Amino acid sequence: YFCQRQDTAFFDLAETIPGAGTRFLSRLAASLKVALVVPLFEKAASGVYFNSAAVIDADGKLLGIYRKMHIPDDPGFNEKFYFSPGDLGFKVFHTRYAKIGVLICWDQWFPEAARLTAIQGADILFYPTAIGWKPEEPEETDGYHSAWETVQRGHAIANGVYMAVVNRVGKEGTLQFWGSSFVADPFGKVIAQAGRVREEVVVADCDLGKVERTRREWPFWRDRRVDAYRGIADRLPHAGGVGASRRDVA
Repeated sequence: YFCQRQDTAFFDLAETIPGAGTRFLSRLAASLKVALVVPLFEKAASGVYFNSAAVIDADGKLLGIYRKMHIPDDPGFNEKFYFSPGDLGFKVFHTRYAKIGVLICWDQWFPEAARLTAIQGADILFYPTAIGWKPEEPEETDGYHSAWETVQRGHAIANGVYMAVVNRVGKEGTLQFWGSSFVADPFGKVIAQAGRVREEVVVADCDLGKVERTRREWPFWRDRRVDAYRGIADRLPHAGGVGASRRDVA
């Protein structure tokens, strides 16, 4: 995770999409008949870089790119130095096996991102992640970890989708990554999870029919008040109150 410090030499790590990496993985996906979500450091143009994920279908076809929308800037996470905010919006990819959405790391804390992806028809949301703690903060680490898992399970419940969260392990620089990759079902139940210490492969069976069944039992989609959500797109509330029409504000 090179974003722990600011160093222009790291821009040399970026690659284009398509490029050598995605072409290699496209061949691999076709040979194994699997769909792949491939996070990478994308060079889009001279001086323009993104934290991206390429989605490759089971026949090797590059379906498209998701570019991380929310870019953090915290101690040890100097991502604004390297990445422009995503410019492709939230989208769904129709793979051979499921309709999937991809969001990246810091995106996982924003319910708007999960909702705008799910509303386009995603059955599964994927969150490739690099998150951890500083070893000198042992008393706070379990709280951070619990919040991280809870917010994403909440996205699964609120949207009635499967959630596949991938996080790395190991210590790099000042960060100890906490692993704990997991899959949650549309009820938010964790159905498979890795540990915190070693690299693991997590496999889970996802019954896509459960997405529709869950939304029938928990009719959140039916009861959404889309007429009252205008204010969610405002940076600050205006005088008429959140959800009020602008024409009602004197």
